[in-house]
Amino acid sequence: MWLNKISNINAIWWNEFNTIYFNKKCCKRLQLLFDIDTMALRMETFPFSFLFTNWHGGRKMVVNYHNEPGIDFTDSKNVESFKKALEKVKGELNQKIPLVINGEEKFTKDTYQSINPANTSEVIAEVSKATQKDVDDAFDAANEAYKSWKRWSHKDRAEFLIRVAAIIRRRKEEISAVMVYEAGKPWDEAVGDAAEGIDFIEYYARSMMELADGKPVLDREGEHNKYFYKPIGTGVTIPPWNFPFAIMAGTTLAPVVAGNTVLLKPAEDTPLTAYKLMEVLEEAGLPKGVVNFVPGDPKEIGDYLVDSVHTHFVTFTGSRATGTRIFERAAKVQDGQQFLKRVIAEMGGKDAIVVDKNIDTDLAAESIVTSAFGFSGQKCSACSRAIVHKDVYDEVLEKAVALTKNLTLGNTENNTYMGPVINQKQFDKIKNYIEIGSKEGKLEQGGGTDDSTGYFIEPTIISGLKSSDQIMQEEIFGPVVGFVKGKDFEELLEIANDTDYGLTGAVITNNRENWIEAVESYDVGNLYLNRGCTAAVVGYHPFGGFKMSGTDAKTGSPDYLLNFLEQKVVSEMF
Repeated sequence: MWLNKISNINAIWWNEFNTIYFNKKCCKRLQLLFDIDTMALRMETFPFSFLFTNWHGGRKMVVNYHNEPGIDFTDSKNVESFKKALEKVKGELNQKIPLVINGEEKFTKDTYQSINPANTSEVIAEVSKATQKDVDDAFDAANEAYKSWKRWSHKDRAEFLIRVAAIIRRRKEEISAVMVYEAGKPWDEAVGDAAEGIDFIEYYARSMMELADGKPVLDREGEHNKYFYKPIGTGVTIPPWNFPFAIMAGTTLAPVVAGNTVLLKPAEDTPLTAYKLMEVLEEAGLPKGVVNFVPGDPKEIGDYLVDSVHTHFVTFTGSRATGTRIFERAAKVQDGQQFLKRVIAEMGGKDAIVVDKNIDTDLAAESIVTSAFGFSGQKCSACSRAIVHKDVYDEVLEKAVALTKNLTLGNTENNTYMGPVINQKQFDKIKNYIEIGSKEGKLEQGGGTDDSTGYFIEPTIISGLKSSDQIMQEEIFGPVVGFVKGKDFEELLEIANDTDYGLTGAVITNNRENWIEAVESYDVGNLYLNRGCTAAVVGYHPFGGFKMSGTDAKTGSPDYLLNFLEQKVVSEMF
C-alpha cells in the first residue's frame, strides 16, 4: 500500500506519536482508520479536517476551529471550475425529490414544483408532498431512532458531524450551484451560504465536545455529585429559503449532535438545496430515522408538526407572523404531553445603519448599499433604514445613490451582483412597498420591477422619510432602503429603536462616547461599529436578536446547543 509520510501537522502532537501516515486514495474517499497500538487516526480529506483520538489519555481532540473559506472568483481557474459545477447542476434539474422517512425514500403522487426565480420557465425539482400520515410515520421513525441515537457518546456524534462537514466541503461548488438556480443567489452569496453551513457544523461539533462531560459541581465528604447534559427527544426544524443551506443545516444538525432526532420540513422554495443535506447525511452513514425529510404544504402539515404530542422542540427561522403563530401553538399542552415544548425562533428584522456627523461618508454610503442590496435585500439582517445625521445626510445619500447605479441586476447564473427576489408573492409585496414609499418620501433610485421572465426588482432608495412611515416600520425583505434624517446622535438612536424588531444594527461614528452610548442603548442583538449590519460570521458574531426578532437563541454561539439539552444532576452517597 502506498503511504505518504507527513509530520508536524498543525502542531498537534502527542508524546506517543508524532508521525502520521495516510493513503492517498483513501484520503479522497473520505475516511482512513489507522491504528498503531494506542493511537487511532481518522482523516477527513486532507488537509482540511483531521480528528485524532488519544486512547492512552482518554482524550479526543480536533484541530482548532477555523472558518471555511469562500472561492476567489478573481482567479479565472476558479471561475471556470464553478461554471462547470453550474453546467453539471443544470443538467440534473427537474429531478424528482422524495420524502425520506426512516432512511427510505418515498415518492408521492401529490407534488409541487420548485422554480428558478430568475427564469420562471425553468423547473428546479418536482417535490413530493408529505401528508399528515407521513408526518406520523416520520415521528414514529424519529422516536425509535432516538432510543439508540441518544446513547451514542457526545464525542461520537461530534465526530460524525466532522465527517459530514468534510463531505460538504468536497461538494461545496455543487451545493452552491444549486442555490444559484433555486434561490437566485449570486455566486459569492451562494458559496458563502455553503461555507457557513460547514462553519455551523464544525462549530457545533466542537461545542458538543466541550459539553460532553458536563460542568463541575462540588462534592462533600461521602458524596460525589455530577452535573451533565442529556438530549430531550424528537423535534421539528423549519428553516428559511433565504439561507437555504447554512441555516437549514445548522438548525437541523445542532439538535442532532446534541443527541436528538429531527423532522426537517424544508422551505417550500428551496427543497432541492435541503435535499442535498439528506444526500450528505446518507453518504456519511447517519442511522435511519435520526433526520427525516418531510417537504409539504404548510397548510397541510405546518400546524400538525408543531402541535404534535411528539414534538419536544421547534426551531424556526422565518416571518414574524409564522413565528408568533408557532410560539402560541407550541405553548398548548396536548393530551398525553408530558413536557413543555421549546421554541427557538428567529423572526426577522428592521435593521438600521446609524450615521453620525464627522465621519467618512464613503464608508457610510458603502456600508448602507452593501447591507441593503446584498442578495437583493433578502436577509433578516439587511439594512432597510439609513438613519443619518443632518450634517452629512445629503452627502451620504448622494454617494449611496451613485454606488447603487453601478450595481448589476439579472440572472445570477451570469454572476450578477443582484438577482431576483424569491417568488411572485414576495415580488408583489415588495412592489407594493415601493409604491407606498414613493408616496411617503421621494424615490431617489430604482423602483423598477419586471416579472416577465423572473422576479426582478431594481435596488431602490427612498429619501425624506419619517420614522413613523410604513416602510420604516414594516419588514420589506427586498432591495429597498429608506433614508431618514436626525438632528443629533440622541435622536438617531431614538429613531433606530423606534421599531418592533431588534436584530442587527450598525453605527458609523468617530465619537467614542457616542459608540459607548450605542452599545448601552441601541436595542439589537448584533451591533457593529463602522461597518455594515450584515455578514455575521460563525464563531465571531453569534447571531440572534431581541424584541420581535425572536428568542435571541444565538446561532453559532457557545450556548446554542443548550437549547436542545436538559441538565441532570446525579448525587452518589458512599
